[in-house]
Amino acid sequence: MASQESPFKKRKTDQSSNMSGAPDQFEGFLIHDSNKWTEFKKGKFTPKHFEDYDIDIENECCGVCGSDVHTITGGWGELAVKPLCVGHEVIGKVLRVGPKVKSFKPGQRVGVGAQVQSCMRCRMCKSNNENYCPHMVDTYMAPYNENGGNPELTMEESQKPMKDSKGNQIFSQGGYSSHSRVHEQFVFPVPQNLPSELVAPMMCAGLTVYSPLVRAGTGPGKKVAIVGIGGLGHFALIWAKALGAEVTAISHSPNKKDDAISLGADHFVSSKDKNWAEPHAFEYDFVLNTADMTHQFDIAEYLSIVNINGEFHHVGLPDEPLPQFKAQIFASNGSKMGGSHIGSKKEALEMLDLASKIYEKGIKPRIETIDISEKGCAEAVQKVKSNNVRYRVTLTGFHKAFGTGKN
Repeated sequence: MASQESPFKKRKTDQSSNMSGAPDQFEGFLIHDSNKWTEFKKGKFTPKHFEDYDIDIENECCGVCGSDVHTITGGWGELAVKPLCVGHEVIGKVLRVGPKVKSFKPGQRVGVGAQVQSCMRCRMCKSNNENYCPHMVDTYMAPYNENGGNPELTMEESQKPMKDSKGNQIFSQGGYSSHSRVHEQFVFPVPQNLPSELVAPMMCAGLTVYSPLVRAGTGPGKKVAIVGIGGLGHFALIWAKALGAEVTAISHSPNKKDDAISLGADHFVSSKDKNWAEPHAFEYDFVLNTADMTHQFDIAEYLSIVNINGEFHHVGLPDEPLPQFKAQIFASNGSKMGGSHIGSKKEALEMLDLASKIYEKGIKPRIETIDISEKGCAEAVQKVKSNNVRYRVTLTGFHKAFGTGKN
């Protein structure tokens, strides 16, 4: 059989390219007050200093994540940075690479997810678990240190807060913006056959469900249940089926049955039905909970469907605390309950490779697009907040909005 060229075939890095980097100030659509979370205003902000391992990216589009809405509404706490630019599902083009960047070149199409830096020297960073680094920098609303991602320096040498020309702490700002500046570890090459608006939501939503699925050993012979058929859940159905598992969709919305089956589910269970869990006791090796309404769940009911020593795993993060329950609910089947945070670069590359392969078979996520503007951002976050999306939104039209795309 003839070999196929990998979508990740490396190109020779050209550090001497004459392509310029991003401007000194980036533009974005900003939120100033969580009480006015739909009132986006176009404005400028100061990016982090350009360092040896950094990549400047001209943004093309950005997915709208539920995390963006939880953040700007104050659901996860008051805004620590004002004004704030959210967005962590970015696709764009490399403009400039730092002198120690080895894997990218100007002109390359890339993606960025919910993390833009880690220390690159701790045990987590050295074991493909950089998404759990205690010194990680989120894509927005996190403080930068000078040389925070330089593995050649000691931890003590990289603890100096990064300041702007006025002496103010520089914080990360997100992808509803003209440009991004990101450590190379958190930049992912995008397969050529994947449209940007489809791959953008994979940067957070796709990776957030792919990582726990593969770490749980999802594949042939495994029974996996996906709870919640929304933005995260629809990706989970696609990946779980593509990985070879027997997949069940569990939803409180019976009208999503047809969508769930078409996305890859072998079975559909309506959790709206009385005593819905009883026929499925001890059935699933892994239950991935993507819903953000877990505070309203009967946790014991969901744990009862887990097989012996199986896991009920959370990636949906509601504003409200989980319900109280007794420790005894774990005893009847030796079940476990856990959670996870996005995924590693290794997992991101595996996910994109899988997405590229199944796209050729006509399997793809369901994405709506809205052109970015003050009005467009407001419309997008309102749709996500009201669960009026099938199944993710990508903001597009960045070059027109910011006057970019001329290089």
